[in-house]
Amino acid sequence: MAEQSLTSTERVNPAALAVEDAARALGLPVDAIRQDIAEGAPTNADGSVNLVHYGAWLNGKLAAGD
Repeated sequence: MAEQSLTSTERVNPAALAVEDAARALGLPVDAIRQDIAEGAPTNADGSVNLVHYGAWLNGKLAAGD
């Protein structure tokens, strides 16, 4: 997928990011987030990622020692 950059009129919604955009924002490989989703990380109904919910899920996973 080609790297896209936002124009000055576009806004990022951290509560509804495409997996690719969430990966870019977090500095993670897209496959890492897709793997987390396969393991139960929360997504919105449209498949987008809420960064707060994803971060909370990761925190819970770390606390559980996974």
